[in-house]
Formats: sequence, structure tokens, C-alpha cells
Amino acid sequence: MPVNMNIGFSLFLIAVGAILTWGISATVAGMDIMVIGVILMVVGVIGVALSLLFWSGRRTSVVETHEVVDRL
Repeated sequence: MPVNMNIGFSLFLIAVGAILTWGISATVAGMDIMVIGVILMVVGVIGVALSLLFWSGRRTSVVETHEVVDRL
């Protein structure tokens, strides 16, 4: 899965978690919506951190130089 897609999904989780935590005042029997929102935000932040960690590891490259000598 591409890294940009992972970051995008993690940001989506953070946004949904924030909406559930601070934007909804409804109650559901047997569930605390605020806790679910906080859990989604934490999972999203961990996902962004892991995506950036793996992304930085992929950016390594090897540069080789070759000297060309013309023989006349």
C-alpha cells in the first residue's frame, strides 16, 4: 500500500475521531462516543508516525559516479 494512502487514511481517522469527540453530543447505550473518538485519533496519530517513519527509510538512494576518459 502506498505511503500517501496510509497517511491519508490516518488523517481521515484523526478527523473522524475529532468529530466524534468534540462534534457529537448524542449518546448511545453501552458506548461512549467520546472514548471511541479519542481511540480513533490516537490510532490515526500512530498511523501517521509509522507512515512517515517507513517513508523516510525508503528515500535512501545510492549515487554512483563514473569517470569517462576519451583516448585520442
